[in-house]
Parts: sequence; structure tokens; C-alpha cells
Amino acid sequence: MKTDKKRWIILAAICIILLCTGSIYVWSVFASSMTEYFNNVLGLNLSSGDLVIVYTVANSLSPIAMISGGWVNDKLGPKKVVAVGAIMYGGGMIASGFATGVPFLIVSYGLITGLGIGFIYGTAISTSVKYFPDKRGLIGGITTAVYGMSSVILPPIVTFIVEKSDATFAFKIIGAVFLVIIFLCAMILEPCPAGYLPEGYVPPAGAANRKDMEWKEMLKTPVFYIMMLLLMSGAFSGMMITSQTSAVAQNMIGMTAVAASTAVSVLALFNAGGRVVAGYISDKIGRINTLTITCMISIIGLMCLYISGTGSLVTFYIGISVVGLCFGAIMGVFPGFTADQFGAKNNSVNYGIMFVGFALAGYFGPQIMSSIYAKAGAYQNAFLIACALNVVGVALTYLYRKLKK
Repeated sequence: MKTDKKRWIILAAICIILLCTGSIYVWSVFASSMTEYFNNVLGLNLSSGDLVIVYTVANSLSPIAMISGGWVNDKLGPKKVVAVGAIMYGGGMIASGFATGVPFLIVSYGLITGLGIGFIYGTAISTSVKYFPDKRGLIGGITTAVYGMSSVILPPIVTFIVEKSDATFAFKIIGAVFLVIIFLCAMILEPCPAGYLPEGYVPPAGAANRKDMEWKEMLKTPVFYIMMLLLMSGAFSGMMITSQTSAVAQNMIGMTAVAASTAVSVLALFNAGGRVVAGYISDKIGRINTLTITCMISIIGLMCLYISGTGSLVTFYIGISVVGLCFGAIMGVFPGFTADQFGAKNNSVNYGIMFVGFALAGYFGPQIMSSIYAKAGAYQNAFLIACALNVVGVALTYLYRKLKK
């Protein structure tokens, strides 16, 4: 089969893989259910905020797995990396179903599942971008959007399973099913042929002369650090709010648990849509222009959340919709942005290192939000901090342009 046709089959397999792997975005639902289980069944005294560390560890470890898995992917191909990732991801989820406290979850979900997600995500995204040099923005948007769609599909499924049994069974059954699906899809994956160009595609002027940098060369360029800080600044608000959407909806707006799960799904829908739309737009107007606009719009959404209070459904939903849209835009644009800047050949490792910016956002965002709420009993100051970082993001896009000139 010609590569031009085969790449679409591989893309379909990658989308299925990422749809399963994106369950990390539904952590707030898992956390609420597990908190009830720990308190009501095991007699512990915990809040959803006490489980934020689990989500933080899972996100923080992803770049380590993305970098190491990316190196193996560039040498041996994506099949082996994703297969190992499937075992770690599903196995960690299953083990989480036997958790007896937060330390157990930190190891099972935070460590094992987190590393599995890193292996799978980095390899899947980089492989798809390599196969589509003619549509890097769009394909980066589609694949990352599918990853985010888990948080639309899974909340009602997890809620249903929990109501019929409990949170521990939800972990076990979802982990087992996804392990099998991801492993089977991994068998379809193949490395992209070196120098592949789709039939009829002519690279932009200057692209043919762009050097494929290895990670050591990339780290010597000032542009890399600007891009990584931009990723951190842009993703901060999304990671902060995504990790605790359900808790924010209940504590700040006064929603019920069921209504809060709907808010999680709304955020996820705009998150997914933002990835596709921004990826497509970035192919037309450029990655950096798209990122500038994204950081500006994100500030509007955060200010809507800042003025929200009990019963403020309109401003709350506008806020989480805009934040979700902009978070998705950041994540959809950066795979192609990294490949454009440093070349596609070593993008698996390079994007894994770039993802450190995302990990920093994933660590500090949830922790800062949880800490602020614990001290003040309100989230408003966290929204202001996120606004400030988006202002920094806008400044970084202008600095990037100056360096490029």
C-alpha cells in the first residue's frame, strides 16, 4: 500500500489510541468518586484537593516518558513504544482500583499510568505529524483534540459505573478495556519513511534547507526557551482549571455533582474544538500569530471566571468555554510549531523536551489553585495569576518574532 493511503489508516489508529489515553483529563471526576470511596468505605478524612498531587505527578512525569519513548521511537519505530505504554497505562489504571490511600494512587496512577501516557502521547503525536508535513497544524489539532475528547466521553461513563458499583471498579474496567484497545492499535503503527513527502506536495520556500536539529542543538537556541516558556504560560490556566473543574463548579457556583460533571464535559468540548480550529488556522496565518491571539482571548475567559460567584452560570460557562478553547489551541498548535522550528526527523525527542513547559504548567497550575482555595476559600486570586501568565505569553510571542528576525 502506498504511503499516501497508509498514513490515513495509521492516523485512524493513532486517534483511537489517543481517545483512550486522554482519560487523564477526566481526573476531576475520578478524584471526586475516589474521595467518597476513601471516606465512606475506608474511613479516611480526605477532600478532592488532597488528591490533586496524584494528577500533578502524572502530568509532571509525562515529559520523562515522552523523551525516552521518543528516542526509542526515532530508532525503532512507534509500535514497540506504544505497546509498552499501553501495558503501563492500563496496568496503572487497574492497580488504582485497589488503592487504599493517596500514596497508593501516587504510585499506581501518578507514576505508572503517568509514564504510560507519556510514552503513548509523545510517540503518537510525533508519528502523525511526520506523516503529514502538508497539514501539520491541522493534524496536530485533530490528534490532540481526539486526546481531549476523552473528557467528553468518559465522565458519563465513569459516573454510570460508579453509580452501579464504585470508583475502584471504574478504574479496573476502564484500565483493562483501554489496555487491550491501545495494544491492538499499536500493532498497526509503522515509522514514517525518511524524507517522505505526499504526492503533489511542494514544501514552502526555505523548508527544504531547514536543518533537522537534534535535541542538543535545539537546547542551544534561544528560541527553544522562548517556546517552552510560552507553552507553560499558555497551558497554565487550562491545566489549573481542568484539574478541578468539578470542584470549582460545586464550591464556587453551587452546582450539584451531576451538574458539575456537565461543566467538565463543556470544558472538554471547547478544549477539543480549540485544537482542531487553531491547528487549521495556524496553517493559514502562522503558528505564532495564532498563539498571540489565543493568549489574549484566554484573559477574557479568566476574567469571566473571576467575576463569577454562587449562581453565576452564564459567566461561569463563558469562562470555562473560553479557557477550554484557548487551552486546546495551545496544545493543538505546539506539535506542528516544534516540528516547523526544529525539523520533523527528531521531533519525537524534541517535542518531548518542549513538553517540559506543559509539565511545569501541570505541576504549578493545580497546586497553586488548590493552595489558594485552601487558604482563602475562594479561587479568584488563582484566576488573576493565570491572567498574568497569559500577558507574559503575549510578550513571549513578540520576543519570538524579534529573535526570528
